[in-house]
Amino acid sequence: MEPIKLIEKYYPQGSPAHQALLRHSLRVAELATRVARQLATDTTVDVAFVEEAALLHDIGILHTDAPEIGCHGSLPYIAHAYKGWEMLEAEGLPRHALVCDRHVGIGLSAAEIVARKLPLPHRDMLPITIEEQIVTYADLFFSKSPKEQDSLRPVEKVRRKLAGYGLEKLAVFDAWHARFGL
Repeated sequence: MEPIKLIEKYYPQGSPAHQALLRHSLRVAELATRVARQLATDTTVDVAFVEEAALLHDIGILHTDAPEIGCHGSLPYIAHAYKGWEMLEAEGLPRHALVCDRHVGIGLSAAEIVARKLPLPHRDMLPITIEEQIVTYADLFFSKSPKEQDSLRPVEKVRRKLAGYGLEKLAVFDAWHARFGL
């Protein structure tokens, strides 16, 4: 499985979207792989899968309206999760697809999607496996925004952002940070 080649199947090399996606995904993959390797000494973690999934977790952004990163689709940005799931399912990568589907924020429950009227399928989109959780955690520390894409977000900035979605989200992050911590 070659994640970069798969990305380049959908994103022309050198295009703004390709550059934004690859730059972000490489950083997320680096952090996620580092966390996975640390955990693998005590827990069973599929390190190779974590790296692949981290590289592919945002593959669905091309379907979204995010011109600042070169994406000119018609869907709201949050839809990149389920669109990535659809793309990777079609590629025969169901496990990788679940990472796409479940990585937004720290995950979304069906009840939360309905209550917040999010433009997403009405299903749980919560990271379940350790690998899904690691990629989701690592993703919280990096932006695709040209202004922020090269810097690791400080833990307190991640915490403040998540606190805006409720204390239960913050509690999940804090538990992950205690386990996966930088």
